[in-house]
Amino acid sequence: MQGHGYAPPPPQPPSTGVLVLLRVIFVALAFLSIGFLAWAAPLRAAIVTRRPAEWWFFGGSVTVLGICFALFSTDHTDDFSSANGNLGMSMLLLNAVACVAYYLYADIRHFHRLRQAYAGQVRLGPGYAYPQPVSPFTATTAPSRPSTPQPPYVPAPMPHVPAPQPHVPAPPQRPAPTHIEQVRAELDELSDYLRQHDGQHDGRHDGRHDGHEGGR
Repeated sequence: MQGHGYAPPPPQPPSTGVLVLLRVIFVALAFLSIGFLAWAAPLRAAIVTRRPAEWWFFGGSVTVLGICFALFSTDHTDDFSSANGNLGMSMLLLNAVACVAYYLYADIRHFHRLRQAYAGQVRLGPGYAYPQPVSPFTATTAPSRPSTPQPPYVPAPMPHVPAPQPHVPAPPQRPAPTHIEQVRAELDELSDYLRQHDGQHDGRHDGRHDGHEGGR
């Protein structure tokens, strides 16, 4: 999609010295010509500002100048001392004052605004002022992309924590036999051995005794 276009930046206004010199020239031209060239001042303002109001004022000044010439043409005196001549001269001078006053007002206001706009653009940088409307024949719209559905949220499984096993105490170990128990065991073995030995000795003795009695 194309971005908004921007108009070229406003021209840099002339220096103050140049403007003052031009104003002095047009004011002097209007008064030194006794109002006959007063129309040049509103023409200069109309050309510079390009506003309809200045062009209308310029047209009015030219119309007043034409009326003055018509009144002068009916005066047959050499110094315009008749009523028509006096009226025409008064209108001519008043027209000169009005043209000069309006020219100074329009010229000062125009260049003051132009200087403010130029200073604001310099402060913000290029590309921030005077946006142009987008033409419907040049603007293009990028095709919309189909939206991809988001997968449903699945919570992560909780880690398996084994249940704590109850503590089973170890079976008590049989204590190692002490020296007394070892001696006692040996005595028991010796008693068993003696009993077995006595039993065998008694059996042999009884057998001998019986044999001896049978021989008798």
